[in-house]
Amino acid sequence: MGRPRGFDDAAVVDAAMEVFWSKGYAATSTEDLCVCTGLGRGSLYNAYGSKHGLYERVLRRYAERGFDEQLSILRGPGAVKERLRALMLAVIDVDLADPARRGCLAVNAAVGAGGTDVLVAQQVRWQFGQLEGAVCHLITCGQREGELGRDVDALISTRFFISAYYGLRVLSKVTQDRQALEDVVDGALARL
Repeated sequence: MGRPRGFDDAAVVDAAMEVFWSKGYAATSTEDLCVCTGLGRGSLYNAYGSKHGLYERVLRRYAERGFDEQLSILRGPGAVKERLRALMLAVIDVDLADPARRGCLAVNAAVGAGGTDVLVAQQVRWQFGQLEGAVCHLITCGQREGELGRDVDALISTRFFISAYYGLRVLSKVTQDRQALEDVVDGALARL
């Protein structure tokens, strides 16, 4: 029987998340991960298999944490468009408040390794799919209840909204112009 882990898995994953998020996967060394987590190289590899194994765990943790926050907004009070606006404004607030301009870890992963790393691409697609499903459900309810027009299929409207949402995450990495970002929000909501 192996020894029980002598560390807090969530704390290690959260610490590694900060490094991967700040430096990116390729620029993060095993030594960086050992320093930020307090684990030795052997413990890190025994627990996560590899740097890539830890990165996959980080992406899952990021998705779980982010999706809970997104759902709380989407399931909150108010009209459908108000909740969708709140979702987009929340990420503008978060992104503009980050002096490091890290943006969205999942978007960074998709742009960085997502095209060449099958496991990363699967993880990011799953995360994006979770949000797409929640937004589509909300838009469908809004159409059914007459809050939103029915002239465009709910899934098509959702995918347009999602592309604007993730586009905001990219734009916020390079602009401080809040009004420009809010214009994207207004444009996306006008299509619903």
